[in-house]
Amino acid sequence: MSAPRPPAWRREFEPKLWTVLRGGYGWGDLRADAVAGLTVAIVALPLAMALAIASGTTPDKGLHTAIVAGFLISALGGSRVQIGGPTAAFIPVVFVVIERFGYGGLILCTLLAGLMLIAAGLLRLGALMRYMPQPVITGFTAGIAVSIFSSQVKDALGLRMGEVPAGFVERWTAYAQHLATTQPAAVALTAIGLAVIIALRRWRPRWPGFLFALLTCTMVALALALPAETVGTRFGALPSSLPDFAIPHIPLERTFELLPSAFTIAFLAGVESLLSAVVADGMTGGRHRSNGELVAQGVANVGSALFGGLPATGALARTATNIRAGARSPVSGILHAGFLLVFMLALSPLMSYVPLAALAAVLLVVAWNMSEVQQFPHTLSAPWGDRVVLLLTFAVTVLVDLTLAIQAGVVAAAFVFMHRMAQSVDVGPGAPEDEDEGQRTLLPPGVEAFRINGPLFFGASNRVDTLLDRLPDTPRVFILRMRLVPIIDASGVHALENLAARCRRQDIALVISGLQPQPRRILADMGFERSAGDVRFADDYAEAIAVARALLASARAAGPVTDAGS
Repeated sequence: MSAPRPPAWRREFEPKLWTVLRGGYGWGDLRADAVAGLTVAIVALPLAMALAIASGTTPDKGLHTAIVAGFLISALGGSRVQIGGPTAAFIPVVFVVIERFGYGGLILCTLLAGLMLIAAGLLRLGALMRYMPQPVITGFTAGIAVSIFSSQVKDALGLRMGEVPAGFVERWTAYAQHLATTQPAAVALTAIGLAVIIALRRWRPRWPGFLFALLTCTMVALALALPAETVGTRFGALPSSLPDFAIPHIPLERTFELLPSAFTIAFLAGVESLLSAVVADGMTGGRHRSNGELVAQGVANVGSALFGGLPATGALARTATNIRAGARSPVSGILHAGFLLVFMLALSPLMSYVPLAALAAVLLVVAWNMSEVQQFPHTLSAPWGDRVVLLLTFAVTVLVDLTLAIQAGVVAAAFVFMHRMAQSVDVGPGAPEDEDEGQRTLLPPGVEAFRINGPLFFGASNRVDTLLDRLPDTPRVFILRMRLVPIIDASGVHALENLAARCRRQDIALVISGLQPQPRRILADMGFERSAGDVRFADDYAEAIAVARALLASARAAGPVTDAGS
């Protein structure tokens, strides 16, 4: 006898941690997860600091986010090996929010995004994330990579300038104006950091290249007493404790202002976390719970906001590192957060000596990894519509705003899709495709037939309006064959009503044949027979011809009939 099927809520929302512990968890599993958690913590330490600085805040905010959100994502998430924390995708939007609304605005924005993610998970919208067009994702991700790269020029070159502007054009204009203040020490440290990361990735790919780059640059700067700006000189001593839990004040006027940015953060967190979970499934052979993962991401962002942290999501690179290090369960992600807490408490005085140029080198590599350097040109070889969506999304992301880029990309992709669907609908003379339906030559004099091949939706409904105009002569009976129409929408029904009205005005009998279940149901629900008048229906083309012959015979019996079109 098979085991009873678990309830639906458990299949969708139960954390993978509970599933693993209920199925049995031993010392061998704990040992493997501890090694993996330590490995990921070593990778996450420099990244969390670098991502926070690039976002326009202090490095401790990145560490707090990785600890609080990383713990909650692993403890409550629907993926067995997902690692959460701050990611590079958030840098442009977080930078702009802090510049416009201050850090308090970012806290509120992150809180709102978390609530949106929780709602999306509870409404079971996880599967909808899969329908995001690939050109939009590619253009958006590549645009973020360009934004991250441009944000690091100041620290990579050691430019002596004030705050970096948020706008892309204004930012590069400011760089050009201060290019003469380039510091050779910063350039050298950036080059050393890049060289270490690239060399380790080629010859020692399992080593934590980011951490080694920071250690190497820090030791070189201290040994040679290089005049390079460090974490300590810009931000002061890093705190060695978690922030206090606090519920932020929520002014309604600011809430409405921040909704677009909150939506962008929620969108990024949802897409990136589910993408990371899908990749993890492919590497482990597992299966994540998308709606439960969205709820966990939402709770993690709410928790991060209440502890003063940044937005968080599943991190693909850290998740892959976790898997390669031998992780077996969400315990590795929980331990990763614990190790980061130990590092922060014990090493915060030493982190002050890290050169900002070294962190810039880390983010330059992150930007390159995000740049879609292979996918972008590949998509440019796609049909023209995909190229337009890709370039539009990329340009708006870089030059205007991330929130607007998502909207513009999705709307453009929707119009391209509608155009393609409309083009795929074939409306032409009703020569049947199947021999058993007879031949067009069997049509009686005074009868004309057209067929529709494809969905009759708003993008193609206008082609029905011109059917009668395409006929050389006015028929007595018009057969509209719809056997190849799988679906119809309200616009399609309206087009058929207009066709029926024109037929009545011109004294043409309209016969519709071969309705499939969905169009038949929609026409009935919308009262087509009542609004269209005397329209006949036939199950197939042969029956439609028989109905047409009967109509012609009835017309002849009622009075003299001339040939069609005479």
